Amino acid sequence: MPALCPDGSENGANAPPFPCRNNRLTLLGLTRSFRALSAMKTFSAKANEVPRKWWIIDANNQVLGRVAVKAATLLRGKEKPIFTPHVDTGDFVVVINADKVRLTGKKEDQKTYMSYSGFVGGHKSENAKARRVRHPELMVERAIRGMIPHNKLGRAVYRKLKVYKGDIHPHGAQQPAPVTFA
Repeated sequence: MPALCPDGSENGANAPPFPCRNNRLTLLGLTRSFRALSAMKTFSAKANEVPRKWWIIDANNQVLGRVAVKAATLLRGKEKPIFTPHVDTGDFVVVINADKVRLTGKKEDQKTYMSYSGFVGGHKSENAKARRVRHPELMVERAIRGMIPHNKLGRAVYRKLKVYKGDIHPHGAQQPAPVTFA
């Protein structure tokens, strides 16, 4: 007795060893690439067509690394379904209360930030406690900068980051949405 296919047709007695005659995956189709069977196109976002949002992250009593990960993800646009690796699809991020960010363990005393001018005697080094007193925004900016690409795209992404020491910022007109940490 011939077997019935899902589309209602029958497999004959001398049918090939696959389920249905009318199936699109015939022996000829299996030997070729599956590319001919799919009609899907790869989506690639265009930078000028990406809708940009504004986000605000309150770093008050939040761990520095967690703030940086969340900010870098939003800056790159990796949470969006239209994310394209070679296109800037990210949003603007405002980080407030950078002076109240928390470091875990003994990092406040042991973590060092180094800069070198390239000249003899141009090596400068300071720990996290000294940097927090002098310029706390730099701690947050450097942590986020290390998590985005180190190329032309990363420099464009980095320009959308705004970090402020206190809770006052000049971006109220953009109505940034608050970011919650899970």
